[in-house]
Amino acid sequence: MRKLTFCLLPALLSLSAFKNDTRLPHSVQLNTMTTISTTAKPDQLTPKERDYAIKFLTETESGVFDAVKGLSEAQLQFKPAADKWSVEDCVKHIAASEKNLWDMVDASLKQPANPEKRAGIKFSDEQLVGAVEDRSHKSKTFAALEPANSPYKTLPEALAAFKENREKLIAFVKNTDQDLHNHVSVLPIGTYDAYQFILLISAHTNRHTQQINEVKASADFPKS
Repeated sequence: MRKLTFCLLPALLSLSAFKNDTRLPHSVQLNTMTTISTTAKPDQLTPKERDYAIKFLTETESGVFDAVKGLSEAQLQFKPAADKWSVEDCVKHIAASEKNLWDMVDASLKQPANPEKRAGIKFSDEQLVGAVEDRSHKSKTFAALEPANSPYKTLPEALAAFKENREKLIAFVKNTDQDLHNHVSVLPIGTYDAYQFILLISAHTNRHTQQINEVKASADFPKS
């Protein structure tokens, strides 16, 4: 599980470029400091945080389905270059990542709360989201999440798994009273709390939805 985080290493290392950037990529805004949760009870999400995460997760779920709607088999399989991913490849990666990244969150929540580790969180939620979504910083995924190694063999299978896991995650965020901010993961790439990892899952989905749209914008993309 620890190795999995390295698929996001280049994107997360680019966080330093966002230290002074307070622009948000989404319409529901959060506070700009990583101490966001301390304005309410430290063991609870604020209503704004919960609403933001639900909206973000819902929007990025819809974004995937909108991006592939009505595409033909030729369009789904098209690759802009031999070393590039197709639309179907992107969806398979999104679906596999959804489960694996959630497993990281779930594992952290099964450990005792460690609020003393919050001091190691250096970046705001917005900076984390912005860095992961930024397609100008390319990254190579961990081998297990390569489309060729996906547990999902077809696009419908990948979409069904993605939808099932995303709906479970949205339901979790809606109903949880767990202490997301004080379950902190200390990783080689940085220190992040469980709430930030949930935002990371959604941002990662958007990152690859952007990639799907880049494939569709290719000059040689099939017309039908």
